[in-house]
Amino acid sequence: MTLSRFLRAGWAVPLLLLAAGCSSTPDFTPKPKGYNRIDLPPHAYQQLAPGHPYTFQYSRYARILRDSSYLAQPHWINVYYPQLQANVQITYADLRQNNRLTNKMLEDARKLTSKHQIKATAIDESVLKTPAGMRVSVFELQGDVPSQYQFYTTDSTRHFFRGALYFRTATANDSLAPVIDYVKKDIIQLLNTLKYQ
Repeated sequence: MTLSRFLRAGWAVPLLLLAAGCSSTPDFTPKPKGYNRIDLPPHAYQQLAPGHPYTFQYSRYARILRDSSYLAQPHWINVYYPQLQANVQITYADLRQNNRLTNKMLEDARKLTSKHQIKATAIDESVLKTPAGMRVSVFELQGDVPSQYQFYTTDSTRHFFRGALYFRTATANDSLAPVIDYVKKDIIQLLNTLKYQ
């Protein structure tokens, strides 16, 4: 078969496609791993409205919601970030009602943090001293855990104040890292301005 007859027979296009597809050096370059873009507002704060035995400053981009769980006590609240789907759950106990309550609250705080050991790659504990002289135990949890940041403070005679950060999303924590850092700064502001009434 001559070349002109071969071309007229319609074999030219498939042959050219076959030749082009059999390149020995591919020009494919994988794209780097990417994350969703998250635009975070600048930090700005407002004072908690009266009505609780404590007060603090919280983010202007958050709302205060009453804790609606069946276990909730009167001064349990949520600092909820609608845009970020983040929630800082605040629990409070008046220790004057029961002199054995301090140990129970401390034990509960430790248990709630240690429940995350199954998924946590690390739990870093530190103590923060606030401008008001309070000592706050802070727990930073790493890995795919439901709560990445937890804290508690007590004067051991009157007040016990605890909080935990949660996200209402299934997004992996490595993707949430900028948001976690953003909310952590707000929590530090909350703790540094915490005062009991």
